[in-house]
Amino acid sequence: MRADQARGWSAQTDEVLRRAGWWPGRSVPTDTWESILRERGSCVAHEAARRFLSEFGGLVTYGWPADTITTSSAIRFDPLKASWQSERFAWASREAGASLCPVGTADQGASFLGITEDGALHLVRDHVEQLAETTDRALDRLVEVQAARSALWTPGVPAAEHAFWRRLHTAETGPDAGLRWSEEADRVLRAGGWFPGRSVPTQTWESILLQTGEFEIHDAARRFLAEFGAVGVSYREPWDPMPWMEFSLDPLLAIWDAEIIDDLAEQAGVDLYPIGMRDRGNQHLAIAEDGSVYAGMDSVWLLAHTPDEALQKLTSRIRPTGT
Repeated sequence: MRADQARGWSAQTDEVLRRAGWWPGRSVPTDTWESILRERGSCVAHEAARRFLSEFGGLVTYGWPADTITTSSAIRFDPLKASWQSERFAWASREAGASLCPVGTADQGASFLGITEDGALHLVRDHVEQLAETTDRALDRLVEVQAARSALWTPGVPAAEHAFWRRLHTAETGPDAGLRWSEEADRVLRAGGWFPGRSVPTQTWESILLQTGEFEIHDAARRFLAEFGAVGVSYREPWDPMPWMEFSLDPLLAIWDAEIIDDLAEQAGVDLYPIGMRDRGNQHLAIAEDGSVYAGMDSVWLLAHTPDEALQKLTSRIRPTGT
């Protein structure tokens, strides 16, 4: 255990968290997460949730050792994974006997993590389980179970349909559809979380990406993320009927990919700031200072000259009408 460690967790947990980007005194603003959770009716963050996310928000642990092959229980401390889960968390709060606010996911996203006002972390899936009475001991338990096939993970349980697909059935186009993009694009974006006049604070994303990847945001990226950050089309099984390619306008998906973004920027000959990914993480999406949007991983290409044109392309059908 490190000499500067004064927490109630094990040396193993300490190392896992440091590899994920934690350090003593870490603090990031939570404004972005809180704003989007309120916007989507998911949660009004209490002080315990705010303190937890300020210290651990944005971190992802990929197992022990750090890979996704030997573990099925990667932990992601991102409350937006529980967007539009207000009914589920209301049920979970009743089961726990205390108000639960989402703070992330475990088991590769199969389980939600919620925290009560007294700081106790709970696992939320088909049942609600308190991991430990204190945050530090709960983190110990999460790290312990991800050292192998998780005892908390229940294979073969089908995941609930993502909120995007439920919302798509009821989403209606607005009166301005057809001016910025097509009516169908308008409907898909609304189902994905966008609405006219949307503006969310971007400080959380900016702070985390500056700390971990030394990404310096520019005005075009800030404007884009304020309007479209955390909007996306979710993947679903089976893939064949999907009319649109999955994408997520989440800049934190590039949290450890600064070298890749720098390489794409060098190839493009412009400064690029990450705005998300598509095709199940196979393509980064990034925006230049003039608003042009690029895509790529090993190589880069210009997706569109403007953000609106890029969104039209992202929401264009890849399969015939009929689903």
